[in-house]
Formats: sequence, C-alpha cells, structure tokens
Amino acid sequence: MKEYKYKINGHEYKVNVGDIENNLATIEVNGVPYTVELEEEKAAKPVVKRVAPSSSAPAPAAKPAAAKPAAAAGEFVIASPLPGVIKELHVKEGQQVKANDVVCILEAMKMGNEIHAGKDGVVKSINVTLEESVQEGTTIMIIA
Repeated sequence: MKEYKYKINGHEYKVNVGDIENNLATIEVNGVPYTVELEEEKAAKPVVKRVAPSSSAPAPAAKPAAAKPAAAAGEFVIASPLPGVIKELHVKEGQQVKANDVVCILEAMKMGNEIHAGKDGVVKSINVTLEESVQEGTTIMIIA
C-alpha cells in the first residue's frame, strides 16, 4: 500500500492507495476506505472517479472553487500551463506589461516556472493569490 499526504485548500489528507485490479482501486482517505473506478481518457491518463465508500462515513468535504471572471472580446487570458502553486506575483492590476514580461512564478514539481504576459497590454485582473494551488488551464490573469 502506498501512502500519500495532500494539502487541499488548507486541509491535510492522508491517502493510502491499495491494490488496483480491473480498473478498481482500493484507497483510504483519512482512515475512511473507498473503492474507486479508474477510467481511461483518450490520452491514456487515468482519471479517478468515486464509485462508493466502503463504509457509511462521509467523504471529506471539498471547498467549492470561487468563480473567476471570464475574458471579454479583445482580452487575453494567461492560463496556467500545468498544475502548481503560485509563488510570486510580479505585477499589479492596472500595470502596463510587454509580451515577454514575467508576470508570476508558478512552482510545479519543486521547480519555479516563469509565466510571461504573452501579449502587450494592461493587467485587467489577477485571478490568483500567493500560495494558491492552481490546475492546468486555470485563469491566472487577464490582459486587456
């Protein structure tokens, strides 16, 4: 059994992954056992889908993500290229930027990745905070 520790929205989870057989995995989250079904995507990445808990204990509650504003016509979205944590913000809303300017540092797999503006313009909105965990495709900023 492999053991992992995750911190999601400030909550720590201890996850033990047991046997995986016929696309069914036995896992335990903070001592509560679950059976999960692994689905295969076209890109051959496994996706974990909760099937049913093995006991009557409730699953850990996840915080709903706050709605992020969408870009209007003529605006440019800077999206996270991979999952990670925002470690540095180098700009403020209303600041003029050039396409090659580094707007933030995204840490992924213990490496700092420079995120560039990608377009000349003005920072219309910053949709993340320092130390926030983001997923691939999450809107980091909008440039107008």
